Amino acid sequence: MGDITIPASDMHHLLADPARGSGTSYQQAFADLAVSHRGRPVAEVVPLLRAAADAALLGFTGVDLVEQAQAISSGARYELRVRVAGA
Repeated sequence: MGDITIPASDMHHLLADPARGSGTSYQQAFADLAVSHRGRPVAEVVPLLRAAADAALLGFTGVDLVEQAQAISSGARYELRVRVAGA
């Protein structure tokens, strides 16, 4: 399980927000990779997750990304605990 703290104003970077229209959230990128890369090596998935996190301006650690890649590769559920900072 991972943990991340993000400002309330940046929630759209993490979660899909239909009201904002364009742009891909990290949630959508993760879901897409979970479908397309199940069973693929973790080492192949990590750089894709890193690119998605960087594009979404999210500061996941290397350990977080490896855990997420392991979940994608194995088809396991991944739980992310999100703390929202600010109002």
